[in-house]
Amino acid sequence: MIISRIKVGLVLSAATLALAGCGSTQGTDTAVGAGAGALGGAVLTGGSPIGVVGGAVVGGVVGNEVGKDR
Repeated sequence: MIISRIKVGLVLSAATLALAGCGSTQGTDTAVGAGAGALGGAVLTGGSPIGVVGGAVVGGVVGNEVGKDR
């Protein structure tokens, strides 16, 4: 359980760092989507690495598409 929390923390930290480096709205939306997706994937799968990565990918794609509309 502690390892899962560490993994989620690392993913969220990486998403935060990615947000800091984004200069465009679309890039920011992609990073936010990936972070939210990773968190959602971790919660839904009990911290499974596949769930975290899958959630990050899906969230990143959704965030990227949202960023295109702005």
